[in-house]
Amino acid sequence: MKAAQLFGKEDLRISDIPKPAIGAGDVLLQIKASAICGTDVRMLKNGHKAASESTPLTLGHEISGVIAEVGSAVRVYKKGDRVAVAPNLGCGVCDLCVSGNTHMCRSSEALGVTIAGAFAEYMVIPEAAVRQGNICIIGGNTSFEEAALAEPFSCVYNAFELYGVNPGDCVVIIGAGPIGLMHAKLAKMAGAGKIIINDLNTDRLAECRAIDPAFKTMDGNNFEENLMKETGGKGADVVITACPAPSAQQAALRIAAVFGRINFFGGLPQGKSEVALDTNEIHYKQLTITGMTRQSLRQYRTCLSLIEQGLVSVKDLISTRSALEDLEAAINRSARGEGLKNMIVF
Repeated sequence: MKAAQLFGKEDLRISDIPKPAIGAGDVLLQIKASAICGTDVRMLKNGHKAASESTPLTLGHEISGVIAEVGSAVRVYKKGDRVAVAPNLGCGVCDLCVSGNTHMCRSSEALGVTIAGAFAEYMVIPEAAVRQGNICIIGGNTSFEEAALAEPFSCVYNAFELYGVNPGDCVVIIGAGPIGLMHAKLAKMAGAGKIIINDLNTDRLAECRAIDPAFKTMDGNNFEENLMKETGGKGADVVITACPAPSAQQAALRIAAVFGRINFFGGLPQGKSEVALDTNEIHYKQLTITGMTRQSLRQYRTCLSLIEQGLVSVKDLISTRSALEDLEAAINRSARGEGLKNMIVF
């Protein structure tokens, strides 16, 4: 079979490798769709400790497909099931795993990050993931492309549960990429009164308006001043930094309203994560600041259900569909901020 394997920094190859065999507790998945994430961009551009010349790693962690084979000990799933797969695995026995937060396990692994992933014709879902509940059957009305987006959407939902949106809230999202739009879609579902998306990329802002004209957009020109005018000097009830920029985190404190909720969604590059913040903004405005990473299996299944019920649409976030052979070009499009979600389809 063909697989896109990372051998090191800027070294991604389409390899012909043996179709994997499975054990008694494993599932073999025939991939139908796998979306490109910022993590894939960073792994290609910077390399990754799990990928080397001697141990190449198949990337891809936003996953959907059809079960091609089940091990003899697998009872819940069967050949032909249409499924989406959450990528994160915990050890299963630590306090975090037992509490349902397997994604926060200190020994966590992830399909497409430390274990062979979905940029391949087939992949193994290991027994640990099968038993943990990572495989989710999807209905016939949900496309494989939509199902693959349950992974990034559930990361957003993790943050959404932390900051919360009340009816009538003013929500500001710094970052007009697919993640920022997912935050905007959830805020609208929750009844936000005003949703404002900020970005330096005016093409992406235009895409946001095309997807939903109700989303107000602001570029980088006098953004903070214009935001305060828009809110009558109050500021935003919720601010989400959906971009990897220290300046966005600093701005979030300044534009938040009294009792505002801030979520630092976008992680920062190594060496830039120590940020000078005006903590008096936190103190005197009584701000609540949260972070987030990954998603729990409960959150993943919740988001898959939201997609399947049509409560939140994600298909309008898909900009391109490419073959596996064009993966590197698609990753580079994502790195340049071209389009929203770039999808590999089989």
